[in-house]
Amino acid sequence: MTDPIVVGVDGSGRSLRALLWAAQEASLHHCPLRIIHVLSFEPGPVTDSRIVSEATAIAKQAHPELEVISAEVEGTPAATFLAESDRAHTVALGAKGRGGFGTVMLGSVALQVVGHAASPVVVVNHVPLDQGRVTVGVDGSAHSQAALEYAFKEASLRGAQLQALYAWSPPGGAAPVSAAQDAADVEHRRVLEECLAPLRQEYPDVEVVEELAHESPVLALARASDRSDLLVVGSRGRGGFRGLALGSVSHHLLQYAMCPIAVIRPRRHPAPS
Repeated sequence: MTDPIVVGVDGSGRSLRALLWAAQEASLHHCPLRIIHVLSFEPGPVTDSRIVSEATAIAKQAHPELEVISAEVEGTPAATFLAESDRAHTVALGAKGRGGFGTVMLGSVALQVVGHAASPVVVVNHVPLDQGRVTVGVDGSAHSQAALEYAFKEASLRGAQLQALYAWSPPGGAAPVSAAQDAADVEHRRVLEECLAPLRQEYPDVEVVEELAHESPVLALARASDRSDLLVVGSRGRGGFRGLALGSVSHHLLQYAMCPIAVIRPRRHPAPS
């Protein structure tokens, strides 16, 4: 069976946003939608059994053609969705809601899943406004290349423009006026074009806009997300410490992105037998 889009629901408005995004994504990919409601081991209020049935009805109403699989699973949310990610196309989760200073309260569950999942994870903190654009952060790393591959496919399925953004901060934050900074610009442009070249050939239908931004990746990508339907980033970029589950850029963007954000890592290959 085709790997499903997995979405977590808990009856909240945030999970409804994630559900609607996941149903649309499953429809685009012609794959099943798997709806999961986690029944915690912790003592608490009696679980509302209508959560899964109502979520299923909403998804089917929005996309009658969808194959929808639903389940109530006992366990902890993070462990449940990490296990689901082993056989998922994508895992979709809702953010907790608004925190102070316009940020999103992400929560430990989403951070654990984003940091360790085997599949792409999308955190849905805002409903897309049909901007007709997918934005992807590029830095030449293996994680960035995996993000590019995901972004090209998503842009092709949506018939959307792809904005490939390479952001770097010149020393001291100054404008790039020196010969050394100009040379760095040329090198970053070369890396960007080399990363894009094979995927341009694979997806000739995708209109690509290249952008080189002279500011921090977090600021550049957060700003671009306000004009995008989906922001795609690698889980780690260049300069990260080996072994860290989530890079600082990805971590910050999960808080500040103004559209759904997909965090991608290179697919794990099974160990040889």
